[in-house]
Amino acid sequence: MKNHTHAHDKSAAFEPAHPVRFAAARKSTWVSIFINLGLTVMQVLGGFFGKSQSLMADGLHSFADLLSDVLVLFANRHGNKHADAEHPYGHARIETAASLILGTSLAVLGIGLLISAGMRLQHPEQVQAVNPLALWVAIFALAAKEGMFRYMLAVAQRVRSQMLVANAWHARSDAASSLVVIVGIVGNLLGYTFLDLVAAAVVGMMIAWMGIQFAREAMLELIDTGLDLEEVRAIRNTLKAVPGVTGLHELRTRKMADNALVDAHILVDPKVSVSEGHYIAEAARTAVLKHHQVMDVMVHIDPEDDAKTKPNAQLPQRHLLLAHLASRLGEALPPSTRVVLHYLGGSIDAELFFESPADLASLRGKCAAITRDDPYFRSILLFQGDAPT
Repeated sequence: MKNHTHAHDKSAAFEPAHPVRFAAARKSTWVSIFINLGLTVMQVLGGFFGKSQSLMADGLHSFADLLSDVLVLFANRHGNKHADAEHPYGHARIETAASLILGTSLAVLGIGLLISAGMRLQHPEQVQAVNPLALWVAIFALAAKEGMFRYMLAVAQRVRSQMLVANAWHARSDAASSLVVIVGIVGNLLGYTFLDLVAAAVVGMMIAWMGIQFAREAMLELIDTGLDLEEVRAIRNTLKAVPGVTGLHELRTRKMADNALVDAHILVDPKVSVSEGHYIAEAARTAVLKHHQVMDVMVHIDPEDDAKTKPNAQLPQRHLLLAHLASRLGEALPPSTRVVLHYLGGSIDAELFFESPADLASLRGKCAAITRDDPYFRSILLFQGDAPT
């Protein structure tokens, strides 16, 4: 039975769809918030009193991480809400929107730091020597960021969260920027005072590049970019392996945060019942959900390949076809007659089941004459009860 969340049920609406992932993400993000808060204060103050532009830039980097952590918490809470009437596909795209905001913000911050460092480098005589205190602060920040990366990556891999993986590698890039700061400060202490500003410019470029990458990935998802070819091929093989599926076309995919949405047209035997066709479609959907990281699968049943056969949309509907058949026969069919119509290849294959006795010999002759020149009926089979005649 499917679960339905009503708009007025606030507690159910905020119950996470993936509680284990939600709890792990919340815990790791809170850890990151406290670490980045401490590093921001320590690096900015250390850079200010230690006269290190690169350390202050790295402090702003930590502050950007702090803001991103807040966005992650917001996205993780609201993105894990169940689907509702206003959001029938769920709220996972909130994570994507948060990633876009984060990436854009980082790109702007990085470019600003790069421009600031470049302007200061135009006047190298004004660059001050760095206090050794700044070096110890930078070393501590490097150790803290590397430890945070290893912790967050382990959590992300355990709960299989792509957004947490991205956040973990974000922490690793922060460690790389701290390493650049250390090199700049050491160079400054050795007498090459301009190297501190060069390090600040490099940190700015690293922040900008990382922001551009985040924003690009989020934009690709928002414009419904499909999954990679390898994953699409795997999903195709899963669908084709389902018993009853004779072919597959129009397989489409699109990402939604850590999961994906899949649409597929499967071919089945055109003469199976509607219920059996539906059963095959449900089996195909279940197989994809079981073997792939997919949120939902929409399976459309086709009795034939639409791209290779004549369209059937121009054919008359049932009531018009029956009236046409009665006109060609010169008599109406008995009310108890069960008529099965197969719309295939731009023509109609009809099966007539007569419950009451009928002059089938005469009807067979008329039907044979009809199918020789009729614009709609390709074949008409007659059955007495459930047996063919």
